[in-house]
Amino acid sequence: MNSITARKVVIVGAGAVGSSFAYALAQRGIADEIALSDINRDYAEGQVLDLAHGLPFYPNIQIKVGSAEDYADANVIVITAGAKQAPGESRLNLLQKNARMIENIMDEIAAQNSKAVVIIASNPVDILTQVAIKHSGWSKTRIIGSGTVLDSSRFRYLLSKHCDVDVSNVHAYILGEHGDSEFPAWSMTHVGGIPIDEYCPQCATCGNWPLEREEIARQVKESAYHIINYKGATYYAIGMALVRITAAILQDQHSILTVSTLLDGEYGLEDVCLSVPVMLGKDGVKRVVEARLPDDEQALLEKSANVLRASYAELAQPA
Repeated sequence: MNSITARKVVIVGAGAVGSSFAYALAQRGIADEIALSDINRDYAEGQVLDLAHGLPFYPNIQIKVGSAEDYADANVIVITAGAKQAPGESRLNLLQKNARMIENIMDEIAAQNSKAVVIIASNPVDILTQVAIKHSGWSKTRIIGSGTVLDSSRFRYLLSKHCDVDVSNVHAYILGEHGDSEFPAWSMTHVGGIPIDEYCPQCATCGNWPLEREEIARQVKESAYHIINYKGATYYAIGMALVRITAAILQDQHSILTVSTLLDGEYGLEDVCLSVPVMLGKDGVKRVVEARLPDDEQALLEKSANVLRASYAELAQPA
């Protein structure tokens, strides 16, 4: 395939998230080539063969098993691989294991002189995104985490159900850590251009709006736990979220998404990766979109940053 015109995506990790992403990406037709790799090559071979059997039903695309050489001409590299916590294993040990994995992958990418934008989807995504940036020495604009793009999607879905309105008319963001310290930015939430605190009290579906706000925020935060309890893992929606992020880069859309990025003074924060609205294009982060948050939301963002700084600092400790 012509490397000048081809839009190539390399996916590292052929498990549930990586394969769901590959499946969704193939159907969208925004990439010309998908290379799917895994530490277990036989597993990657099986996933690729399964996907390839659907080629007559996809837009024109090439799907293959990837290798380190594929980093060289990739436009986007998405890392979904990650170790799972073994019985009796500490959280710190798992964190350090995944950090080393990210460092090794970034070394392999750099060895191929890759010019790609790297998306980290492995968890804890904010910490591993910072590890990738610090270890590689690359510009922070070229390495992002999937962040709270999925959390924001869950937020929009729940608001659309609550307000009985098309989800495309809901604009809403979850900010901060992709984890327990994340929070909804109610000050940035609109339905049909109307601030949510003006829209909801006047609609027929609302009862006690302050209590309903708290319940929606709780459901967003606990969504992943419920899905994991039901079926063991989440992968379809994060696969779709990764397609959305990838499309913004491949098509130079200048889309505003809440990816995890390294802040350098924006929102009054430095040297921490977390999710805020970011404009994405073909070279990665175009700019961080700064909003004036009310004092309570700014405090929650700073609290989330402190949680992440403490976790990042743990990496220097013995496991």
